[in-house]
Amino acid sequence: MYAMVLGEPRGLLQWTERPDRCPGIGQVRVAVTACGVCRTDLHVIDGELPHVPLPIIPGHEIVGRVDAIGSGVSGLRIGERVGIPWLGQTCGVCPFCLSHRENLCNAPIFTGYTRDGGFATATIADARFVYPLGERGSDESLAPMLCAGLIGWRALAIAGETKTLGLYGFGASAHIVAQVARFQHRMVFAFTKPGDQAKQAFATSLGVQWAGGSDEMPPEPLDAAIIFAPAGELIPLALAAVRKGGRVVCAGIHMSDIPSFRYQLLWEERQLVSVANLTRQDGIDFLRVLPDMGIVTKTTRYRLRDANQALSDLRAGRFDGAAVLIP
Repeated sequence: MYAMVLGEPRGLLQWTERPDRCPGIGQVRVAVTACGVCRTDLHVIDGELPHVPLPIIPGHEIVGRVDAIGSGVSGLRIGERVGIPWLGQTCGVCPFCLSHRENLCNAPIFTGYTRDGGFATATIADARFVYPLGERGSDESLAPMLCAGLIGWRALAIAGETKTLGLYGFGASAHIVAQVARFQHRMVFAFTKPGDQAKQAFATSLGVQWAGGSDEMPPEPLDAAIIFAPAGELIPLALAAVRKGGRVVCAGIHMSDIPSFRYQLLWEERQLVSVANLTRQDGIDFLRVLPDMGIVTKTTRYRLRDANQALSDLRAGRFDGAAVLIP
């Protein structure tokens, strides 16, 4: 197998050849056909997430075909197209796992963070955390759904039954969530970096009600806002944009420090909550309804060898939607 590997000292990913691995008990090996590039990969590579076990292969928006099955696995077959998400394994015995909150597991394993991921030609996964994908849609279009789509779906659920929804940071997740929210007949307001007219035009092309800078107020108060950009300074702005009793959802795994703000912004029962990871049920629920929603993912394709360029372009915001590596 071949992979783009993050080693020590940190820097660019290195193209590396490794021996093929065989799946263990309860595992499958997947030949990777597409892997999305997520902002969380940048957090891993930049050391913004703690305790990264180097060397590590990043990537957790994986689409591929099962090509080897370990003992004790049922329900999957050789050649089946599957998806591998961020949550790679849980302990199953902690209070969170036992109360159907495995996204908060005390001893989780994360794909592309604490277990080798999909910036590779093949990867190993716990079969219990693999999603059958069927044959509708291309590998490239489905890859961003495995994190950008899934975490967006969970964030949308936590935002609640809202009519007016604000999305701060219009990248991979937001461009999917905007389409889901429009399918659900919500009004969507997109917030980008101030002056980013290209991103605002992209948001408008997806049917959002209004698009403007994060320093602007929307045309009407929001019932809820979801923050996808890892910028803590957006929290006071979002709180100021939501109506009384509104909710601000932080959907990223990492965010810069939140500046101090007046209590008046939080008062009147506004809520500030975070989303942590996802559960397998989130994936099942989302993938079940995905074919009916007609979501079109905007993707930019890169060769696996060009993963460093994809990461650089993501950091600089040089493309709309999502980047996808194709081995």
